[in-house]
Amino acid sequence: MTTRTLVVGAGIIGLLTAYTLAKEGIEVILLERNSAVGRESSWAGGGIISPLFPWRQHSSITSLVNVSQDNYLAFITELKSLSNIDPEYYITGLYWLNLEDEQQALDWAQQYQRPLNKVDIVEVERAVSVLGSGFTSAIYMDNVANIRNPRLIRALHSILVNMPNVHIQENCMFTDIIQQGGRVIGVHTSRQDYYADNVVICTGAWLGNWLHSLGLNISVKPAKGQMILFKCAENFLPTIVLANGRYAIPRRDGHILVGSTMEYVGYDNEPTLEVQESLRQSAIEMLPELAKAQVIQHWSGLRPAAPEGVPYIGEVPDYPGLWLNCGHFRNGFVLAPASCQLLTDLMLDRQQIVDANPYLPVNRL
Repeated sequence: MTTRTLVVGAGIIGLLTAYTLAKEGIEVILLERNSAVGRESSWAGGGIISPLFPWRQHSSITSLVNVSQDNYLAFITELKSLSNIDPEYYITGLYWLNLEDEQQALDWAQQYQRPLNKVDIVEVERAVSVLGSGFTSAIYMDNVANIRNPRLIRALHSILVNMPNVHIQENCMFTDIIQQGGRVIGVHTSRQDYYADNVVICTGAWLGNWLHSLGLNISVKPAKGQMILFKCAENFLPTIVLANGRYAIPRRDGHILVGSTMEYVGYDNEPTLEVQESLRQSAIEMLPELAKAQVIQHWSGLRPAAPEGVPYIGEVPDYPGLWLNCGHFRNGFVLAPASCQLLTDLMLDRQQIVDANPYLPVNRL
């Protein structure tokens, strides 16, 4: 029986893993290498509660996404009620413009019964009066929302620090697992050794080479993404717009977030002026009035890129007691509720919310 679990990594996946397990009465020790939780990819992302191109995703991602999306409002309502922090779940819809694979997108929507439809470009121009010229076709999904990542992280953290069966250790660098009698029973860290019935690794892009030292061919590599932020009037942009692989996300207070790049440069996480200007030009092409707006912030983050973007969720073969919940690539926030529930179902050996086989490490070595 699982009575204590170590969760290593306190981004959105680690925090929500801890919360989901703790709600089941399990004692959770959450270990974070940084001085504060959620400061890596979870802080840096755009917070769209949808894959950017869901029809291009592996079907196993769609399975998790659909479960999460259908329950996200209830999830946010629960967090807001328990923490008194509003993550600003903002349903705006999303327009995709001038897609080459538009028909594939429409076919996908019909297959999975998702509310994505073709719309006339004149209708788009009426809905988004600040849209640039040159766009000739569009599809639209009306239920797409976005959230303020840092606020959701703060809400979860606030709840966890008040749960008596959760203990959070920051400035605590994980270095290796501890094994005894053929089972993983804890971890070595920069602070001390910690022991538990199970260990869950949620370290995102920092999964590290130690898995390879165990003889495990599990690949999660960092994929750098840079973003910029403008401040406009609150009603400047009513919906998310995506064109030429880049997007503009409206926040309720008028901030417009524009991203993102995809750079495989190892653990280099420094934003660059060259990319800042590229993102600014993309923003102006979509929304010409942004030429008069100042870039008020520019940052980057390292996404945890697993093969095909399919996360690893489940127990590691030949290492009983060692579990993974990582590799969510660009979809950490939209996949988090379903992924963490699936992990909890597996750990407690009960019926799973979706077929677990596509995510199990044992099936992907």
